[in-house]
Amino acid sequence: MSEPRVAGVGMTRFAKHHDRSVKDLVREAVGAALQHAGLEAPDIGLAVFGNAASGLITGQEMIRGQVALREAGIGGIPIINVENACAGGSTALHVAWMAVSSGQADVALAVGAEKLTHPDKSVSLKAFTAAVDVERAAEIVRDISDGQGAFPAGPKRSVFMDIYAATIRRYMERTGTSVEHLARVTVKSHRFGSLNPYAQFQVPVSIEEVLSAPMISPPLTRTMCSPIGDGAAAAVVVSPRFARQHASAGGWPRIAASVLRSGNLPEATEPIAEERAISAAYRMAGVGPADLDVAEVHDATSPAELLAYERLGLCAAGEASAMLDEGATDLGGRIPVNTSGGLVARGHPIGATGLGQVCELVWQLRDSCGARQVEGARVALAQNGGGFLGNDAAAEAVHILIA
Repeated sequence: MSEPRVAGVGMTRFAKHHDRSVKDLVREAVGAALQHAGLEAPDIGLAVFGNAASGLITGQEMIRGQVALREAGIGGIPIINVENACAGGSTALHVAWMAVSSGQADVALAVGAEKLTHPDKSVSLKAFTAAVDVERAAEIVRDISDGQGAFPAGPKRSVFMDIYAATIRRYMERTGTSVEHLARVTVKSHRFGSLNPYAQFQVPVSIEEVLSAPMISPPLTRTMCSPIGDGAAAAVVVSPRFARQHASAGGWPRIAASVLRSGNLPEATEPIAEERAISAAYRMAGVGPADLDVAEVHDATSPAELLAYERLGLCAAGEASAMLDEGATDLGGRIPVNTSGGLVARGHPIGATGLGQVCELVWQLRDSCGARQVEGARVALAQNGGGFLGNDAAAEAVHILIA
């Protein structure tokens, strides 16, 4: 199979854009991606539009991509709408990769966009409940949270905060990880966010500020949780044949692996979707954990980053906090993680998140991240998950890019 390249990426700042529409956000992200690639809208042969919850917020359903991309000057071509919870943007990239790999298009556009803010915050939080099995939601949340969670969670948090909190409580009991470790991950993320002009939060925080923030779902304080926000991100994917025809293609990273996996069946005993996707991506790309120079992982809460260290094979089971103590995942460490600020600081406009990760990695591989640049970055990985089925995430996407 051919290895498509990412010719260009672009994104908006992730933030609470109360006065901006999905159309407006998409227009900015797509325009930036095309400019980065040195291409124009007529060059696009196929577009994939990833979105998750903004239909519940804005009422625009069914033809979201056609409506949004028309405002960006793209129409008449095949436009595919995908929805895959928080992995929607990564799924859009996966579909674009498949289209280019199979020869269906020489140039494909992947877009992820979300309008999640609403004057009534409870409307935004309620949207998250659609990413679980709604017929079994109360049972699922009760079982996983040891009776400390509720469905729906209420006006101050999404149901996923209860799910993440229960997972990390068990992890802390098993490994001895402290709440200070959780806070240190948050501090690292916000420090990176302060160096990223596209991040929702651009002010560093201290351990004391993280621990003294309002409690959302023990042990998670508000600062440890990703915020509600809006945004869009886009990537232009091209075939090797198209790349050979362009002199500037020398700086276009190749997609060495694009993997999408779904959650297990209830009785399954095989590894979770995240682990299966990671393993498949390493095999496809012909690399391993030791080869990675930089990674973006799905930290909807800060502790999820610690879990990702182990699932990516960056450290042995139970050693994530030690890896953090060593500074291994910070700038200058052996494998910097979430240099964008991650979901916690860069923000988490659900459908845009996965492509926001890819934007960061492409910029890293093209040596254009300024003060947060990972020196000599050549191999980059993005892990993005979405939804919950009770025993597993609903969707997991992993991409490996090589300069």
